[in-house]
Amino acid sequence: MAKQNLELKATSFTLSVLYINNANLDIIAAELDKKLAQAPQFFLGAPLILNLSALDDTPVDLAALRALLIERQLVIVGITEASIPFSVQAKDLGLAVVKSGKQAATAAIPPRGTKIVKQNIRSGQQIYAKDADLIVFGAVGNGAEVIADGSIHVYGALRGKAMAGAGGDTQSVIIASSLEAELVSVAGQYWLAENLQQHCQAQRGCVRLEGESLTVELLP
Repeated sequence: MAKQNLELKATSFTLSVLYINNANLDIIAAELDKKLAQAPQFFLGAPLILNLSALDDTPVDLAALRALLIERQLVIVGITEASIPFSVQAKDLGLAVVKSGKQAATAAIPPRGTKIVKQNIRSGQQIYAKDADLIVFGAVGNGAEVIADGSIHVYGALRGKAMAGAGGDTQSVIIASSLEAELVSVAGQYWLAENLQQHCQAQRGCVRLEGESLTVELLP
């Protein structure tokens, strides 16, 4: 049988959600520039969904907002939790109107293995554990990145970036002997260093998702 030229298949991709909590585009631009300066590679080229729930019916030019984000090399694919006027604007702009995580069915998480790294991860290095948990027996230095579709365990100081649940698993965690990270992320939800420092100061801890927000639990 000849292969079809087009095939439509159900699948699951991880999409980061950018919450827009202010209608003032100048304020949004200033806040965004600040965050991008702290983590310039985190959003670059990654597909983003805009959560507009905080705006309700506040009038905002969605086309101007999208242009502002595109100027900063952010890839906007759709909106979620938006009012009807925003949904109409989105469709006119060719953007998807996406069901929120509460509305969408949770994708099954496939069985995964474990990737073990027995060395320090230095600045500029990136380690990715595809379909696996990641265990690092060593430190993750400033400017280094560790990424896993599952959980991340660092038996040393975590000073770089750690992104767990890259495959969308919201049950993934990040555990480190000393949490000093530039950025931590679980299933697309992230904290920068300033957020992490509010909850712990270079202590052994576990970062996980609680609902739609990150939380950290200090460990003995």
